[in-house]
Amino acid sequence: MRRPAVIRCYLVALAAVLALWAVPGAASAQSFTKDDAIAELSKSRDLVERSVELYGDGKQDEAYTAARNAYLDHFEFVEIPLRVQNEGMTLRLEEDYAELRNAMEDGAPKHEVNEIAGELRGGLDDVERELATLGIGAPLLAAMLSFALLFREGLEAVLVVAAILGYLEASRNRQYRGSVLKGVGAAVVASVATFALMTLLLDVAPVQREILEAGTTLLAVAVLFYVSFWLISRLDHRRWMEFVNAKVFAAATAGATLALAGVGFTAVYREGFETALMYQALFNMTEGLTAWVAVGALLGAAALAVVAYAIFKLGRKLPVRTFLTIAVVIVMALSVAFVGNAVRELQQAAILHVTFLEDFPRLPIFLADLTGIHPTLQSLLAQLALTLVYVAGAAWMFVITPARERRVAAKAAPLPPAAPAQTPTSAPLQAAEEHVGGR
Repeated sequence: MRRPAVIRCYLVALAAVLALWAVPGAASAQSFTKDDAIAELSKSRDLVERSVELYGDGKQDEAYTAARNAYLDHFEFVEIPLRVQNEGMTLRLEEDYAELRNAMEDGAPKHEVNEIAGELRGGLDDVERELATLGIGAPLLAAMLSFALLFREGLEAVLVVAAILGYLEASRNRQYRGSVLKGVGAAVVASVATFALMTLLLDVAPVQREILEAGTTLLAVAVLFYVSFWLISRLDHRRWMEFVNAKVFAAATAGATLALAGVGFTAVYREGFETALMYQALFNMTEGLTAWVAVGALLGAAALAVVAYAIFKLGRKLPVRTFLTIAVVIVMALSVAFVGNAVRELQQAAILHVTFLEDFPRLPIFLADLTGIHPTLQSLLAQLALTLVYVAGAAWMFVITPARERRVAAKAAPLPPAAPAQTPTSAPLQAAEEHVGGR
């Protein structure tokens, strides 16, 4: 920031402090609560957005006035409790407000003003997280989403491993179970390492962090979109199991223990990579709730251990379809939250235009992060579009397609059942499917 800008910043701050002293009944550190500060913060946000819109419309003087009032009339009160908790954050936001005013006063290009405003938006979100209380809803929602992510992906991995081990059992190749389990263990370690590597790359990459987080989140949305519909997942699972069983058959026939370990590794790491990517996106939108995400992950791991024990040791047939259907619905909702937050990140990076909806209710910051619901037209439209795609896809798969199949079946003449063809792998595969309960 230029030296004159810094001087103007502190002059404005000094004037505001003198005004607070001079006005009878002005808020004090003893009387101004955190809830009061959050209410003033919301008003300051609205004025910041209004100032950016005015500047975009060419109303430079009005925009400057709105930006100045956002600081003097509202954020100055927020500083009362904020200074007690985080003096450094207070000074940073003072500079951001001053930089926005100075850019408008100097007639800076619109893209420069948008960049400053995007940085200020992120700073105001940080301030609310600093002052807000967690409550009960946000931590529970964070833990539930974390549980659903790990349980859904882990259940897919457990089913695949169970089918492989069932195949080896049915084909009298139990001696290779150890090789498969070694590959599974290596895949778990590789998945954890992948998550750590992703975290490191996000921290050191020479790209604006908002852009990196938005890119990671959008990639997670694409993955979630691919695996969300139960029918698509079911068909994909069948194709995947055909590939896996072919590899197991070839490796077992040749006695290649390394190849069998590779099958176990590939089967699990496929789910592990997806899990690492989606947890990166989840951590991006749960700042201040990391401990609760960890709690959800631990509960998910414990539930998976119980399911795995029931399948591997007790040979139980579990309601896998019910489990996956519930998890997929939650994952769909999570992907809608992801896309809303991704758009928000791109807006803060001044890549996407911001159309602020002043009359749209603003959620508390932690719930806004978890749901991706922000009062901007672009983020809400993105969420609505993805939701409509899910609704249309569900209607197509569960209503339109079954009705069409029933009509075709009704018109077709009944044929005598044909005896199933027996292949070298069909009997073991059937035994494996019975072992895990199928879908």
